[in-house]
Amino acid sequence: MPDAPLFALGLALACLAGVRAYLTVFGVGIAALLGWMTLPAGMEVVTSPWVLGTAGALAVVEFFADKIPGVDSAWDLVNTLARVPAGAFLASAAFTPDGEWSLAAAALGGSAALATHALKSGTRVAINASPEPVSNWAASGAEDLLAIGGLALALVAPVLAAGLLVALTALGLFIAWRLFVRLWARQEKKPATASQL
Repeated sequence: MPDAPLFALGLALACLAGVRAYLTVFGVGIAALLGWMTLPAGMEVVTSPWVLGTAGALAVVEFFADKIPGVDSAWDLVNTLARVPAGAFLASAAFTPDGEWSLAAAALGGSAALATHALKSGTRVAINASPEPVSNWAASGAEDLLAIGGLALALVAPVLAAGLLVALTALGLFIAWRLFVRLWARQEKKPATASQL
């Protein structure tokens, strides 16, 4: 694979790791074992039975934990320690075919994973403020579909997958920022109105 698709593959996988790290690692390992993709040397560790077993088991736990309001936010908090390093690893391992660690690719991958993780976990905290569980289930299901669909697209068209994932993340962060600014402005107006009375 030329450098551009390898770079895009690493970036796409890093973005997905910020949402579903275990599912992403498991999916890449299974795809390699089934011959759907050829892994760079640095990523071959994901085909290890130990890595596949652990990632698969944790993906199942995450699937259910992510559907329970409150538990999902606690899971996200704990898994910050897994998602960002997983994104850094996947980006570095994908971009360096000889298996050497690339600090630049790892930094980019870690940043991409952190951005998608922050967007995911921040959105879920806001959704958990609602007393009904349906919005939580819908958000979790959408994240599952995004992870599976994004992984499938990354395997066949890594440049397109990376572009779409980065664009969706940027759009999501922009919308979240605009909502935060509006809420902040509303909070600032309330005390001023009360003091005038």
